[in-house]
Order: sequence, then C-alpha cells, then structure tokens
Amino acid sequence: MIRALRALPALSLLPLLPLLPLLLTACGDERPGAAADPTELADRAQPLGIAPELVYTTDVEGYTLAQQSVGVYGDDGFSAAYFSRKSGKFFQLAVDRGTLTAANCSGQPVAGTDGTSTACERDGDTWYRTTDGSSEYAVPKKDLVIRISGDGVPRDDLREAAENAHRPTAAELDTLLPSAPAGGEPVERGDLPPEGDGAPDNDVGVGG
Repeated sequence: MIRALRALPALSLLPLLPLLPLLLTACGDERPGAAADPTELADRAQPLGIAPELVYTTDVEGYTLAQQSVGVYGDDGFSAAYFSRKSGKFFQLAVDRGTLTAANCSGQPVAGTDGTSTACERDGDTWYRTTDGSSEYAVPKKDLVIRISGDGVPRDDLREAAENAHRPTAAELDTLLPSAPAGGEPVERGDLPPEGDGAPDNDVGVGG
C-alpha cells in the first residue's frame, strides 16, 4: 500500500488524507463491526477463569466454531476449536501469556504436545512450527502468543487462521462466550447432542 501511494503525484494524495486514520485503524487485531464491550467481555470471561485480554477469535472459510470447545487454556488463557464438516478436520486456537522468539522457538512444544524439539520456520509475522507430526502457526504479540494448531489440517488453513486472528466484535462475543441466563441457569448449547454424555460423538468403537 505504501509503494502505491508513493507512485502517485503529491497533489493526488490530498483527497486521501482524511481516509488515512480509517485505513490505519482497520489494520491489526480489530475487525469491522462494533468491538466487544470490555466490561461485558470481562463479565463473561472471568467466571470461566479466562483473562479477558487473552480472548481472540478467527475466521477461515469452511470452518465453524465448536462452541462446546471454548474454555480456559493453561492458567488463564483462552482456547477454542474450529471444525470443518467437509474434511472432518479441526484446528485449535489457543492464546496464552508468554513470548516467542528465534531464541526460544525450538524449545517450546507445539500446542497440545509434549515434544521437546520443535522445528521453527519464519513465515512473515508468524512462526510455522512442527513436532512429532503436529503443526502450528504461532503469532507472537506483546506479552502473549496466539497458537493455531491441528493434526492433518492443511498448512494454508492454519496460516489463514493465524492471519485472521483478532479480538472479538460484539456479535462474535455472543457466539464465543454467551451470557449466562438470569437466575444462574446453565447456558443452553445448541451445538451439543440431546442425548448421551454431551460429547460431540457418542459412538464408541471396539476397544473404546
């Protein structure tokens, strides 16, 4: 975008100047739409043990948030899974406190594994990381790391999820962390099966 602006005559930039603040604020962690109210986000996240500042979401074509997967990650981090009905694959978005640099990348396991040796590849502002057959895109930010991981998920899908990771809008917050009904009744989860133990799949094979 900067190269395109430099190629224009100086006078042609004048009509664009009022738009520059809008263009700049559109970049980064925010998405179009009203941002989630910080107080409302805290009221929904903290009872679950989740730090409000660690709540993120993402969007990838063909993948849908599995609402029953939303929960705490580590001490006070955030975690959610996104499922593809077409492929049957899912990836996990996990956000936790910490840092990720070239110096410590190989010593940190991919999310969901206990591997001690991780291969790290720089990919733009992210790290592509693999260990023991698992892969992950990690997005380091100030005092936190966003991790997108999944077994057998195409790398392009993981990259897209990492690039699209952002703070939730007000509408997205209602899906991520629905408010509790009045009176303290449990939140109704329409994505859970009406029978069985509430797990996504109650079929148990031989030896299960």
